[in-house]
Amino acid sequence: MTRILLLGCAGSGKTTLARRLSERTGAPMIDLDAIWRGRVQETSDFRATLQVLHAQDAWISDGNFAAVTFDLRIPRADLVVWLNRPRITCAWRAIIRTFQAGEMHRPGDLATVLRFIWNFERQNRPRIEALRIQHGPDVPVVRLRTDGEIAAFVERL
Repeated sequence: MTRILLLGCAGSGKTTLARRLSERTGAPMIDLDAIWRGRVQETSDFRATLQVLHAQDAWISDGNFAAVTFDLRIPRADLVVWLNRPRITCAWRAIIRTFQAGEMHRPGDLATVLRFIWNFERQNRPRIEALRIQHGPDVPVVRLRTDGEIAAFVERL
């Protein structure tokens, strides 16, 4: 599997897993958050960039952005990995990374991020899941919850 799409709540560990998978497989990592923040945040520019990157033979795609990107990404994916981490884990990681040097996340964004995490299961996951099924009903899905499950998955690749 050379084209893996990582999904999950903020703070679930998508970027960390993407780096590990990229190192393990040699497939380039596509960090949607970094691309979005590095641009003027115009949807057409963002989509055009993603279309080029996801046309490659191999990639690890890190990020949800379901409504504006799944039609481009999921049909090309070999595997979707959902990180189903506990809400408290995601919240703790979001708090910690806000205060780490070099992080794009800022303390002023923390309340918004924590609200997003708190409501993710009720608001975002159902929409993401519906779009995943719409654009790639036959793409296999792996659901990982614990550090042990994630480590075993990486080891199997």
